[in-house]
Amino acid sequence: MRRLVIGPARVGATGFVSVVISIVALAAGLLVAVAPADAAATPSWDGVYSLKRFAASKTGTSLAARQAEPDFSDDYTFRTSCDGGTCVATVIDGPKPANPTLPQPPRYTWEAGSWVHRYDWEWDCWQGAGVPKVWRPATSIATYTPQGDGTLKGVWRTTIDGGPCDGTVVMNVAAYPVTPPAPAWNLS
Repeated sequence: MRRLVIGPARVGATGFVSVVISIVALAAGLLVAVAPADAAATPSWDGVYSLKRFAASKTGTSLAARQAEPDFSDDYTFRTSCDGGTCVATVIDGPKPANPTLPQPPRYTWEAGSWVHRYDWEWDCWQGAGVPKVWRPATSIATYTPQGDGTLKGVWRTTIDGGPCDGTVVMNVAAYPVTPPAPAWNLS
């Protein structure tokens, strides 16, 4: 019977310790090598951003998804805070919504590489000029994923429960950093 021996056939106590240390060091090196580069990075959504909603191309099963509407955007200021491993980007400045049932201020939680805002509210179903709006419960999830160029892109999904606008509305969204204008030169 032959034995297959890998490495020295006899290793003394100090040799054994050296082998164990080498294996542990190698394993630790491999773990560091496969860890994502941004694993330790704290997510941040800070500053002024223009949030654009692509309403003209919205889809879904709701009557609201089929109503013509232009794209629209507004500027908002975000501030991120992290506590206990959870990071939240809060809107600290921007226009107030026309719909009073929207939760204020909007808060986006960092989840799996995206900023996510989940909220319950009342959809105000528009049915034409002179027709009273019908308010119904709705649930929305807006997701913004950071892009390499500093913008964020995502989707806003809403489910409306009941009434003439019952169904879903799905709209692409984006956030663009707003660069403050450079100071004007006064040469006079």
